[in-house]
This record gives sequence, C-alpha cells and structure tokens, in this order.
Amino acid sequence: MNAHQQLIRDYEAGIGVTASGNIPAFDSGSNLVATLPVPSLAAGSVAALNAAANRMRTARGLDTVSFRLDPDRICAAFRSDRLLRMQGQPPAQFADLSGFFPTFDGWVRTHANYPHHRARLLAALDLPADTPVDLAVAHLAMTRACDIEDRAAATGAVAVRLRTEQEWAQSPEGQAAAAGPLVAVETRDDRAEPGFTSGATPLQPLRGVRVLDLTRVIAGPVATRALALLGAEVLRIDPPQLPEIEWQYADCCQGKRSTLLDLRTQLAVFNELLASADVLITGYRPGSLERAGVTAATRPGLIHGRVSAWGESGPWGKRRGFDSIVQAATGISILEGAEALPGALPAQALDHASGYLLAAGVVDALVARASDGIGRDVRVALARTASWLLAMPERTPDHPRAAEPRPDWAVTHGTVVTAAPALAEYPDYAWPAPPYGSDTPRWPVRTR
Repeated sequence: MNAHQQLIRDYEAGIGVTASGNIPAFDSGSNLVATLPVPSLAAGSVAALNAAANRMRTARGLDTVSFRLDPDRICAAFRSDRLLRMQGQPPAQFADLSGFFPTFDGWVRTHANYPHHRARLLAALDLPADTPVDLAVAHLAMTRACDIEDRAAATGAVAVRLRTEQEWAQSPEGQAAAAGPLVAVETRDDRAEPGFTSGATPLQPLRGVRVLDLTRVIAGPVATRALALLGAEVLRIDPPQLPEIEWQYADCCQGKRSTLLDLRTQLAVFNELLASADVLITGYRPGSLERAGVTAATRPGLIHGRVSAWGESGPWGKRRGFDSIVQAATGISILEGAEALPGALPAQALDHASGYLLAAGVVDALVARASDGIGRDVRVALARTASWLLAMPERTPDHPRAAEPRPDWAVTHGTVVTAAPALAEYPDYAWPAPPYGSDTPRWPVRTR
C-alpha cells in the first residue's frame, strides 16, 4: 500500500464509511516532487473527494462515475498559483514582510500579506506602522526567535519559530495537532428532515445543496470550490472592511457567487441565509463566530465544515496560521531545505489537501444527514494534515527541482488564466470567479 492509498484508508477510518476499494497508482512526475510524499498527499485527497462524491451519487440513486486520477490535472490544481495570470501577469504571492527572516538565534517565518496582519507584526516588534522594511528586518535579526513568536501570538500577528520535526513532535502543541483523525466528524443534537431535494445528476450530485462560504486564502475556498464543482450552490461572504487579496480570490472562487456582509451590523441578514443553508464552511478561529452571534441552532441539521491551522484544541488552538507558517513550525521547512537555509514544499500542499479532505468530509456528512437528519461538525486542520505527511515513510531527500506546471494545464477566461479542476471528469468550473462582492446576500429561488 503506497502513501496515497494509506491516506484514503486513514480518511475513511476517521469519517466512518466503507473503504472505497483500490486506488490506482499515482505518478506525479516532477511537478510536486519533494523530500516528503507530496504527490501521495495530493492524489489521496483528490481521490477521497471522488470516492465521497460516488457515495453521494449512490445515496441519491444516481449512477456512479468511474473517476480517474490525472497527475497533470492534480499537479496543476495544487500549483495553481504558478499558473495564475491576471492581465498576463503572475501574482505577487508574498508581501515584503512575509517569508523567512534570520533572527538573533535562528529563523522565523512570518505572514503579513493582509494589511492588518502586517500592522500587527510591526506592533509585535514594537515598531510604528510606517517602519521601513529594512529596519523591520534588522529588528528581527536582533531579536530571539521565541520572543518574536510569543509576541506575535499575543498581538494577533502571524509568525513562528523554525523548528525541526523532532522539536515539533515532542512539543505539547505538536502532539495535540497530531491527535485524532485527518477529518474529524462530530454529531450534534439538532435535527432536520432527512432526504434530498430533487434535480441531481451524476456530474452534479450536490445540486440543490446550499453552501455558505466564510473562508479565505486557500484551504476553505478550495473546499467550497470543489463543492460548487459538484453542483452545490455556493455563496461566498466576505467582510466589507477587510477586502480579500485579489489573486487569491480569482484563483479560488470559480463556480461561486460573491457577496459582502458585515456580521457586526447585518447578523439578521446572515441568519436568514443560514436558516435555509445546508452547509456552512468557516475558517475562523474557535469561538469567533459564536461571539458574533452565529450558532448552529439557527439551522437544525446544518453541516458545519471548519478549517483551522492548528486544530481547535491544544496550546495553539486559538492561534492564527497559514500553510507556510505550519510548514515552518512542524519541521517541514527544514526537511525541504536545511536549518541554515529553510525551504518549502513545491506547493501550498497542506492547504489544498486539507481543502479536498474537508469537502469529502462534508459530502459524507450530507449523505449521513439524508438518512438521520442529524447536524454534524466536520473539521480539518493544516497541522493535522502536516502530521500525516511527516508520518509517511516515503521520503526522497535526493530529488530534482520541482518543474513548473505546463500552461496547457490551465483554462482562460478573458484576462484571467487559472488551473483546470483537479477532478479530471470536469473540463472547467461552471464559471470563473465573479466580480468581488457582486451578488446580493440572498438565495436564488429554487425552480425545482
């Protein structure tokens, strides 16, 4: 059994479904090559979604689809940021204060792509918001890495100390992150009427399913984009006071609608949407939505998919994080580089894989709810996905440099070029990312 077959078994053991049978061997070539088995992680997560989609088809009385894993399509989807072009130009993926920086006694990895995260990072360093980059970098170089990490956590900034995999595995936060299944599912006490709406087809087994998307960056948007590909009606909600980064939105909002809603002042509008939704996908830290007044009681039987960086329990359960940050904290950056010069995986693989695994878990939770009406929470965490990747024995420390994805793996809509879907049965998404915030916050009237 290779690593991506093991991932399917681990996923299905956690989600509590029947094993999906033999998963075909996957050879990714050199586009996701790394020391760690990234191709297996990518293929396994996509295969998990395919298998869950077939279970949904069976539950709705539809023919199953004989899916295939296309290495080119999967590599393109996982490295979509390398294929993306807007007005013919590739995106600037990381801001000037996002990246690896040497410190007094090691390295830190920071994430300051959003303006508010940049401001918090400078505040953590006791520097003014208008501090020049070179002065901030010099300040980092004179500060201990652990102090930067602690100050960042205290101010809501995003920065971690570079660790070895052994350090991470032996730490309380590392042990908490490695506990539990890849996809955790918990039932709640609330119930809805079991069954499905009508109108599904083999290629759109989720037709009639309404999904509210309150996620950003990659993992959550990948999950909801996958649900939209399978026919779900996905409405993405963003806060008007915190605009999304343009290229991230263009790369992950295909097939969805987009609206702006301030939960602080428009909670009644949101609750009205939630009352007739089937699925809510969120990427907020534990307790954030509840403090805003959002509860699952608004919609009995709701499937609540949740993605976090570190898991919802343990010492780091309330900390912010991103794929690059998790790689640095868990030891992946040293494995893919060295302690003297850290590296990274060839893709934001923790994000993408966690997104497909979350989508698979949500689909299986919908299948279960159709029988019993019970609401469920479905959770994934980037650090848990990282723990799986680190636990796999298939390592290739001597490997060539990962090749760039080929342009013919992309699709073009006007001035935007993006990767084709990872699921090989779909040539493209239903539509490209719509203009940001262009839709009204309401569900269209169902015609069937």
